[in-house]
Amino acid sequence: MNSYAPVQRVVGLLLMFLSIGFVPPLLFAWINHDGATIAFLMSAVVVSAIGFLLFWPTRSNQRELRVADGFLVVVACWAAVSLAGAIPFVLVLDVSIVDAVFESTSGITTTGATVFSGLDEMPISIRWYRQQLHWMGGLGIIVLAVAILPMLKVGGMEIYRAEVTGPVKENRLTPRIAETAKALWLIYIGLTVICALALWAAGMSLFDAVTHSFSTIATAGFSTHDASIAHFDSALIEILLVGFMFVAGMNFALHFLALRRASAQSYLHDPELRLFCVLIVGTSVLITLLLWQQSLYDSFWESLRFAAFQAVSYMTTTGFTTADVYLWPGTLPLLMILISGLGGCAGSTTGGFKIVRVYLVSKQGLRELRRLIHPRSVVPLKLGGRTLNEDVANAVWGFVSLYILCIVILTLVVSSLERDLVTSVSVVFSAMNNLGPALGDAGQNWGQLTEATKWLMSFAMLLGRLEIFTVLVLLTPTYWKH
Repeated sequence: MNSYAPVQRVVGLLLMFLSIGFVPPLLFAWINHDGATIAFLMSAVVVSAIGFLLFWPTRSNQRELRVADGFLVVVACWAAVSLAGAIPFVLVLDVSIVDAVFESTSGITTTGATVFSGLDEMPISIRWYRQQLHWMGGLGIIVLAVAILPMLKVGGMEIYRAEVTGPVKENRLTPRIAETAKALWLIYIGLTVICALALWAAGMSLFDAVTHSFSTIATAGFSTHDASIAHFDSALIEILLVGFMFVAGMNFALHFLALRRASAQSYLHDPELRLFCVLIVGTSVLITLLLWQQSLYDSFWESLRFAAFQAVSYMTTTGFTTADVYLWPGTLPLLMILISGLGGCAGSTTGGFKIVRVYLVSKQGLRELRRLIHPRSVVPLKLGGRTLNEDVANAVWGFVSLYILCIVILTLVVSSLERDLVTSVSVVFSAMNNLGPALGDAGQNWGQLTEATKWLMSFAMLLGRLEIFTVLVLLTPTYWKH
């Protein structure tokens, strides 16, 4: 008996479902006669056929997924979708397989790093498709599957726990996991619609407004223009994007609770959100002062405009830009890359370390200082007035150690493949934090990197998106002996 039949079944069903995602770009290609119609049609047929071939032999298998199976399902699904998503790039743009897989992985993991240039001249269907990849990956293709395909009946909670970001994953918004996923997706769709309408009203074309709302709410970073948000040169658009990036960087559970209770109290009493606000304001002020000191812009207010946008974009790991950050003087470019490691709130669409972990690590550090002074004292670890058990503290420290270890190992390997250390360090940080922008040779785009680095960074993007544990647990001998 095939012990991995339930996993195969889920991956097959998901690929068949996601093959529908090729329909919108196919329609764009057909309506605009941009030459990509056949390519998207072939992509849909191939992906749905592969999904069917995986699903059909296991269609009668009703075994529930175990907790351990959830990890394999999540990694297999993300890897399969990243590979399947590369097909249109190969067929339409005639690029190498490594570039196509990199772009697809960057899109679905909401990283936003690109190896392509000349976006303004690309077929409109491909421009839409890149943004759509972001939107589908924003809240997680697995959560999407659990919400839309209750027919899976293969242990939705196991998938959800392996997929959802953040250190505290046991809380459900609703009694049933499928209802939780649907609630999250309704909020996600609602924010996307509101963002698109706001950007359209601010002067973007309807196409740009919709596609950039995909990237914004997914905190992703792809744009339909080479110059990113600088293409529009509009303070109003930038202010709107800052607001929506901030909202997308918040825990979506807070949005759900605020809507259900018709009250803002859930926002006001959340310690993670308070720290997020403090860090956003603090970094914006710091970068503004550094830009003003360097006289890079004509006035203090212009420095504030560019600093605030980049600070919010980088901290939420969105990666939109209105300036060539990699050309900023002094330590500013490195500072921007480092703040991306903070990330947004747990339960958001952001990448990075997550603010709740920063909060808990800080609290634990202060607790250890108190213990040095009062060795016999008992100091509980609390989050918003709630005492956390030691399992959460251990999980946070485990994540910290693995995060640092992965950064160090990947940097050492990439530095042996690339000629520039600044490039090596920045691409690893950017990929692991699902940011997008980088420095050095990857400042403009990532096309100059070696093929080996692109493959490695594709893996790093998945590693960061699935928060390390989900991927690395599959590399342990203990898992396969289970």
